[in-house]
Amino acid sequence: MLRLLLLAALVLAAVGWLLSAPALIASEELPARQADSAAGERIFWAGGCGSCHASPVDGERAQGDDRLLLGGGQEFHTPYGVFRAPNISSDPTDGIGGWTDIEFVNAMQRGVSPDGEHYYPVFPFASYARMPVSDVLDLKAFLDTLPAVAGRAGDHELTFPWSVRRGIGLWKRRYLSSDPVVAVGSDDPALERGRLLVEGAGHCGECHTPRDKLGGLQKQYWLAGAPDLEGKGRIPNITPASDTLSDWSIDDLAYYFESGFTPDFDTAGGTMVAVQENLAQLEPADREAIAAYLKAIPAQTAPDR
Repeated sequence: MLRLLLLAALVLAAVGWLLSAPALIASEELPARQADSAAGERIFWAGGCGSCHASPVDGERAQGDDRLLLGGGQEFHTPYGVFRAPNISSDPTDGIGGWTDIEFVNAMQRGVSPDGEHYYPVFPFASYARMPVSDVLDLKAFLDTLPAVAGRAGDHELTFPWSVRRGIGLWKRRYLSSDPVVAVGSDDPALERGRLLVEGAGHCGECHTPRDKLGGLQKQYWLAGAPDLEGKGRIPNITPASDTLSDWSIDDLAYYFESGFTPDFDTAGGTMVAVQENLAQLEPADREAIAAYLKAIPAQTAPDR
């Protein structure tokens, strides 16, 4: 009996190991085109890369041109433990300057490092999986133009079972998908442009959508508000069900993204300040597309927990 139990345990362990293996995109799947660093700058601001990866200055969030010094080091205290943003500057040793295109694409869209390890989904690869691959390659071209920053951030400090990195492979099987979250009229170029920015590069759902016990997004409550994982209150509902946004027009939203001012002349606050500052770098058509998408998605109200 003991032998049977041991055999069953070994079989289960082997199956788990196989199921949790990284799933990679092949280099042959990349588009045959020249990456555009100027277009990549648009994706950089839409994704707010500097908001997480820019090195803090005197313990504070980087401002101005310091947002382009992507040496990492910012800490995020969550129920799963402490995550530290890595160096993604062009430094070939401490950053990602030595990465190939396919290594970068697999990191962004499959959450797999060049060494074949799973990244934790605090790095929002589950959203980036919905980006066009061409946008990912353009982003890399832009990142390659930014200054190299020496130094590496410290390791994450996570509690069990989250400390078992291999288990993220099973998490991906449940939650990683490139399918659109909301069908909002793919025949409308503006709505599709907004969907790609919100669901993909902008990864808005990572904060504004509640999570289940395994840390996956509860997409039935898409953008309906969620507890702040760092314990700083609640991230607001940004669907048409929101009391705040229900009366805002597309123009109101687009102007808020550009200026930080609400129709009532209030201003963005908290973590939204950095998001708004990033959105202000986009073209007006991008901000209008994001606003159009947010007005078109289903009105949802998430459980208040």
